[in-house]
Amino acid sequence: MLRSSFRRRHGLACYNSTTSIIYVHHRRRWPMYFLYVDESGDTGMVGSPSQYFSLSGIVIHELMWNATVDAVIRFRRELRNRYGLRVREEIHAAHVIHKPGKLARIRKDVRLRLLRDVLEFEATLPAINIINVVIDKAKKAPDYNVFENAWQALIQRFHNTIGYRNFPGPKNPRDFGLLVVDQTDEPTLRKLTRRMKRFNPVPNMGFVGNRQIPIETIVEDPIHRDSRNSHLIQLADVNAYFLHQKQRPCQYIRVKGARNFFDRLSPVLCRVAATRDPQGIVRL
Repeated sequence: MLRSSFRRRHGLACYNSTTSIIYVHHRRRWPMYFLYVDESGDTGMVGSPSQYFSLSGIVIHELMWNATVDAVIRFRRELRNRYGLRVREEIHAAHVIHKPGKLARIRKDVRLRLLRDVLEFEATLPAINIINVVIDKAKKAPDYNVFENAWQALIQRFHNTIGYRNFPGPKNPRDFGLLVVDQTDEPTLRKLTRRMKRFNPVPNMGFVGNRQIPIETIVEDPIHRDSRNSHLIQLADVNAYFLHQKQRPCQYIRVKGARNFFDRLSPVLCRVAATRDPQGIVRL
């Protein structure tokens, strides 16, 4: 917390919460983008059951946050009326399909249809963009750091897209970004983001060597939320799951023809994140 005397001296004020962070410098307000992120797969390189590791993040501008969350809550009520899924019950895609627990009261094929409806709903949201990263571990050396490289790519694209003002929503002279993530390796992610704010070499396009481009748009350490308490992280979980299934589907997803369910997110994919990929997926 900044002391009030320091804030007055430097013309700086800040308000911090999980739903709105506002920075004001010399009476100028800098708005904020939120990035809600979840993972699918594992980061292990030796003896891993998964060839791929995937990250998917939903970007929302703070000025569109309330309207978006209201739409999500209305949709959750529709799911309750349509499928019997209570508004407060967590949507964890892998568990919904394979380890449903209390959701076993809903037939498995209906649970898959429910997840399809989630993707189709997201595609109608005008204020979101979705950034995606996939690492193919089969092509990497045994000492390759899957976790760090995936998150670094995601954060870099988030920073770049804010800087070029390519996200939907209000266009401001300057915007910042905040990461809100499901429970993951918190110490490693915190160290990574802090390092990128100070030391972030980026390869020169078409030239030898690197440029130093510190991640100046990202504020604070990533905020870790239990997905049970965040509808938006639950949406990111569904996206990450079907991004992962698109690469190598499990038997049930393959048999049910759901391998390409991820494609239903097409209208809201952040294609500028990787212009060489038709869906903007950052592939490492």
